[in-house]
Amino acid sequence: MNFYDKLNSEKIVPVVKINDASKAPDLARALLAGGLSVIELTFRSAAAADAIRAVCREVPELTVCAGTVLTPEQAQQAVDAGAQAIVSPGTNEEVVRWCLHRGIPVIPGVATPTEAEACIRMGLDVLKLFPAETVGGVGMLKALAGPYSYLRFMPTGGINLKNLPNYLALPNVLCCGGSWIASEKQIDAGEFAEITRLAQEAAAVARA
Repeated sequence: MNFYDKLNSEKIVPVVKINDASKAPDLARALLAGGLSVIELTFRSAAAADAIRAVCREVPELTVCAGTVLTPEQAQQAVDAGAQAIVSPGTNEEVVRWCLHRGIPVIPGVATPTEAEACIRMGLDVLKLFPAETVGGVGMLKALAGPYSYLRFMPTGGINLKNLPNYLALPNVLCCGGSWIASEKQIDAGEFAEITRLAQEAAAVARA
């Protein structure tokens, strides 16, 4: 199973900010216990690379994407730490080409058809719609499906348990990113049992 098939089978990817890398393995185990085996660990904190390294070393059965990657230097840090894919909130051509040159899966963010076409010109067909709800959500994805029927999306931003089924019902949605499953506050407090419960809940809805 390749990386994109893995995303398609998962349906939901927790998008996580972690401030203490030592908590990352327990977080990873909590998500696995809840039935989720892909995580997007974002570069929104200084602990990101160390957190990726800790998860890849101690919980290798979890597939780790590095999120909020804004520069090739961050992409290098992420891959050196063990990240298997790069996700960005926007389309930075330098980051995309860095990944493509090295055969690393990359999912850049788009919010408009113009941005989507820039990605198409670079040979991409899996994109992140971000911030999904703010830029039109399900309606935007339906509109994009007409002229760009071959594109698949990972909508992120404003996704929750209630609207998740509406997104996953669309044929051009590969999976969704969600930050409600493992919040920064819950991770900081070590509430891993609650994170497992939320992961189970999300997995059940996503795969219904």
